[in-house]
Amino acid sequence: MRRPVFRLPSWFPVDGYLLALLGTVGLAALLPARGAAAGVADGASTGAVALLFFLYGARLSTREAMDGVRHWRLHLTTLACTFLVFPVLGLAARALVPTVLPPALYTGLLFLCLVPSTVQSSIAFTSIARGNVAAAICAGSFSSIAGIVVTPLLAGLVLGGGGGFSAHSLVSIVCQLLLPFLAGQLLRRWVAGFLTRHKKVLGYVDRGSILLVVYAAFSAGMVQGIWHQVSPLRLLCLLGVEAVLLATMLTLTTYGSRKLGFRRADRIAITFAGSKKSLAAGLPMASVLFGAQAGLAVLPLMLFHQMQLMVCAVLAKRYAARAAAEQRPAAGPGGDGPGRERSAAAVHPVQREPEHQRAGH
Repeated sequence: MRRPVFRLPSWFPVDGYLLALLGTVGLAALLPARGAAAGVADGASTGAVALLFFLYGARLSTREAMDGVRHWRLHLTTLACTFLVFPVLGLAARALVPTVLPPALYTGLLFLCLVPSTVQSSIAFTSIARGNVAAAICAGSFSSIAGIVVTPLLAGLVLGGGGGFSAHSLVSIVCQLLLPFLAGQLLRRWVAGFLTRHKKVLGYVDRGSILLVVYAAFSAGMVQGIWHQVSPLRLLCLLGVEAVLLATMLTLTTYGSRKLGFRRADRIAITFAGSKKSLAAGLPMASVLFGAQAGLAVLPLMLFHQMQLMVCAVLAKRYAARAAAEQRPAAGPGGDGPGRERSAAAVHPVQREPEHQRAGH
């Protein structure tokens, strides 16, 4: 007799990679890199960040991204949500310092509001919800490309010296993020085939690079003793603030896109692409911008990442159920009714599992 296997509810999508991230944080707390080991970890983290963005550039098809230019209203709306509305809400949260959030956590919250949107998970949730998948692909890609330049510039504008941003940080961003990304784009014609053939292995390289960045950042934080600044009550307050932030963005993207006259499929793409933030893009940028303070700075982003996955998974399934109900044939002799010739599943193939195995996409 087979033993019953414990499974998490489908509406509670805690993916294995997030558990790996939490395990890496625990490892850094118990065995932080010190002395010479810290130097090795920091150098390896720098190399991993450069490799990560080289792979991003090599795998992104410029032609596919440019094919979505005709949806310029949708893309401008998504970019405005990501790089305008989010930062404005983040600046408004300054009123919560220091009564609700300590300055260090607020800096992380503000940084969260500056990073680009996700790619894979926005596409997956849009597909499940039967929205405009092509638009979600382009919107996520445009946001990722723009974020390489816009996020550091916004960080310099709204964080200033207090966030660890300086001319040196800008040079580091160019050297560690932008140049490898451009190199990947230039070499794409020669390496794209290799990347496609070894997609699964390179997926582990992606995730391993992020884990290395997390370990180096949180190790530095442990050595510096920054974690003593945060109490469990402050973390609960942070979760509450992020829940309000996510609910606000979901509301604005849902009803705002309707007011702007977008059709249903486009509204779904805007809702998921405009309300989410990329952990995969944010972690390397934080390690460059914040240095030893990166561990505490990325904590709000890590919490928001899991929260958005859980909430958007539920929301996507509700969208799908509503679309299925609208397309269900009307009861009658022989089951004839609207939509009988082609089922909803045939018109909009549903991806059964969200691709949120990668950290921030």
